[in-house]
Amino acid sequence: MEQSEVQALADKLDKLIEHCHKLERDNANLRQLQDDWNRERAQLVQKNDLAKNKIEAMISRLRALEHH
Repeated sequence: MEQSEVQALADKLDKLIEHCHKLERDNANLRQLQDDWNRERAQLVQKNDLAKNKIEAMISRLRALEHH
């Protein structure tokens, strides 16, 4: 194998390694975003449940007032 071929192969390998590192960083960023979205979703579900419980309690109180 000639020196120029070895150098071309080394350059391609360097680019491949650089690309792998970029993909690893991108993957880590995407995982962080996914974690953030999952936390936000859990908070919204919790708030929704709280609102639902409050509305159900108000409806129950209104029904109780109708019967008096």
